[in-house]
Amino acid sequence: MPVPSRSLLLPYLSASLLALLALGGLWYGIGQPVTLADAATPTHKLQCVSYSPFDKDQSPFDQPFVLRTERMDADLALLASRFDCVRTYSMTGLEAMPELARKHGLKMLSGAWVSSDPLATQLEIDALIESANANPDVVSAVIVGNEALLRKEVTGPQLVRLIETVKRQVKQPVTYADVWEFWQQYPEVAPAVDFLTIHLLPYWEDQPLGIDDALAHVGRIREEFGRQYAPKDILIGETGWPSEGRQRETALPSRLNEARFIRGFVHMAEQHGWHYNLIEAFDQPWKRESEGAVGGYWGLFDADRQEKHVLAGAVSNLPLWPRWLAGSVLLAVAALLLAGRPASMQAALLLPLTAGLGAASIALWGELALITSRFAGEWLWAALLLGLNLLVLLHAVLALAARQGWRQQCFAWLQQRAGWWLLASGFAGAVLMLGLVFDPRYRSFPTAALLLPALFYLLRPVPVAPREAGLLAALIGLGIPFQLYQEGLGNLQAFGWALVSLLLAAALLRALRLAGVPRA
Repeated sequence: MPVPSRSLLLPYLSASLLALLALGGLWYGIGQPVTLADAATPTHKLQCVSYSPFDKDQSPFDQPFVLRTERMDADLALLASRFDCVRTYSMTGLEAMPELARKHGLKMLSGAWVSSDPLATQLEIDALIESANANPDVVSAVIVGNEALLRKEVTGPQLVRLIETVKRQVKQPVTYADVWEFWQQYPEVAPAVDFLTIHLLPYWEDQPLGIDDALAHVGRIREEFGRQYAPKDILIGETGWPSEGRQRETALPSRLNEARFIRGFVHMAEQHGWHYNLIEAFDQPWKRESEGAVGGYWGLFDADRQEKHVLAGAVSNLPLWPRWLAGSVLLAVAALLLAGRPASMQAALLLPLTAGLGAASIALWGELALITSRFAGEWLWAALLLGLNLLVLLHAVLALAARQGWRQQCFAWLQQRAGWWLLASGFAGAVLMLGLVFDPRYRSFPTAALLLPALFYLLRPVPVAPREAGLLAALIGLGIPFQLYQEGLGNLQAFGWALVSLLLAAALLRALRLAGVPRA
């Protein structure tokens, strides 16, 4: 690292130490392990868990689709060490499941997928009946349909007829599974089943609940259903919490919150003697296509079948935080090396802090992009924003440097095009804001992607094309109150994005002033 002059050395080193401590605090704060009471131990198995037999590179929509028996075998061996039972959702391709479950000492809640396609539904029902009758020692109950009423793919009377058809032909108890409100909206279904299977997912409620209120909500609904539908039993057929994804009001996905919810729920359920099934065994990347990033991260294990420490042991929101810390420190050091000596006492203080902020923002955006990106277009978008941030970081540190030779030439090239970097940031901000206003449910908040350009070009304005800058500032600025209104006052992720959006809109407006255009 270039050594500043003697008068600037102490402030430069002090600021560098402060930047290093800030990076360490950031990543440790995100990733520090937290110890909670265990839910599962080698001598205490849990009841049941939802199992989808897809490898991390598979989807039920693959054509042709081939299930991997060796994967299912290994999965059930792992699950048998923690659970007594697995719940399945479809019969298609799962002919080997009962034999594999028997091999590993697992019971099954076997499900038939009921849809708006009567032929496909009948094939599922026939396969369910056949499997239940052939494997009475393994299949402990059958589930005729999953959230088919929620999806509006069948009517209540149609569902009742399917349930009664199955009940006449199997000896096991028969049920149907749906979100708890739909049992109340379709009262004709409850008399047809042997027990009710209700889904309680506080994160997905119409009024999402934070982790501190989620367990109380689950307990309250379970008690109400127990009283309302007695003497029929209630199975909580799905309950869980996502480990990654966007915040909904006060409902914040994280590994720690997933562990807090699951462990707290298991303790509560076992205290009350409730029957339950947790969702789900493994993270399912394919679900991100329809549910955004959050859909792929409900697993108790990750998609590689590695521990997330949701059930037992100390849990960290970011187990690999030392790697992200190392990467961001290396990036900050590289930025300082490229910048060279600071130009002044003020620059000696600001240069390390700017490098640290830029490195943190880029690393945070990279970590989010790894979670949210699904296909080539999204990876390209993430890469372009990453490249934009690298250009802005280089521009920012060179602006504070005592430039000579190639550094001066590089800065001049960046400075001449700075308006383009700001407009590119504004364009990205406007696109992202429009998505979060008009289609927010499954979109994550990309705050870190635009923090550096918003802050740098607000503090160091550059001239831009007036019409484009004005339009982008208007789109971003007008979107802020709508976005905050939709997200609620308790959503800190939404407030973070709103703050960065405000900085970016202000940077665009300052650029208009510099270009001699009045604020209209």
